[in-house]
Amino acid sequence: MTDEKFDGMLLTMAQQHEGGVQDLLETIFSFLARKTDFYTGGEDNAAEKLVMKVFKKHQKTALEISSAKKAERAEQERKRKERLEKKRKEEEAAFEVKNDDSKIVELTDEQADKLQKELDSKKSQKEKVVAAPVAKDSDKKETKEDDDAEEDEEEKNKLVPNSGNGADLPNYKWTQTLQELELRIPLNVSFAVRPRDLEVTIKKKHLRCGVKGQPPIVDGDFPYEVKLEESAWVIEDGRQLVVTLEKVNKMQWWPHVVTTDPEISTKKINPEPSKLSDLDGETRGLVEKMMYDQRQKELGLPTSDEQKKQDVIQKFMQQHPEMDFSKCKFN
Repeated sequence: MTDEKFDGMLLTMAQQHEGGVQDLLETIFSFLARKTDFYTGGEDNAAEKLVMKVFKKHQKTALEISSAKKAERAEQERKRKERLEKKRKEEEAAFEVKNDDSKIVELTDEQADKLQKELDSKKSQKEKVVAAPVAKDSDKKETKEDDDAEEDEEEKNKLVPNSGNGADLPNYKWTQTLQELELRIPLNVSFAVRPRDLEVTIKKKHLRCGVKGQPPIVDGDFPYEVKLEESAWVIEDGRQLVVTLEKVNKMQWWPHVVTTDPEISTKKINPEPSKLSDLDGETRGLVEKMMYDQRQKELGLPTSDEQKKQDVIQKFMQQHPEMDFSKCKFN
């Protein structure tokens, strides 16, 4: 959007106004009064009408975005509860099956004799099995168990992702999509916080934020880079800091926001289904190219890169009919 090209400049201006939005608006309307005919260039109340028209337009947009985010969070919470309920029912069912299996059944003498004969027969058959194949199968089993144990060892100390594919940490909660991360940081103060009360520094690979005069709540390096011009922060309800970080690489999940925090298991992330239309232009083009190339390979046809090479060769051959290409091999 055209409006977004000024975001970096406006964010810089906003961060330099310690009084928050009120001081920023003071600066803007002061500029209009001193440097333009905004207040006097039209009919009576024209400036006020224009301000209210623009205000209501963007107020409507902001309310729609806020409502959509609340609905999305509610839907994520509903799905999380459904998964927990499903898991609980599965565990209860498994427990009941285990209890049924463990019940003691009293056998008659005839049944006991029959069972003992079957056990003796199986034991005799096992003793006849050649040792070498048994050892080989055992080795395979041990190797698989070792691999599983090694994988479990790597994952056992990692957190299970929350419903937003992030984590609920003691000092803050974070969620993520492939495009961005959101941190919701309670400020734990007894007054309504203004921008001038906070210290927030966002760099490509570092975040430091907290209340001025107090130890920072978050202070650490990112595992990957973020886009500064697309990252921002706001104060919500005067008690909570919300930081939005735009990822540079939109094809990977982050295990944590800063490297000093515990990692989540990215293998257990459960992303919401997305549409190509939700992706930015560059990512969407890359995904579409990958999908096209995959279909071409399945049909035994050239990929987009191979087709480009063939087109170049064909064009060259048409431009030089005097040359003999019959013995040429093109890879």
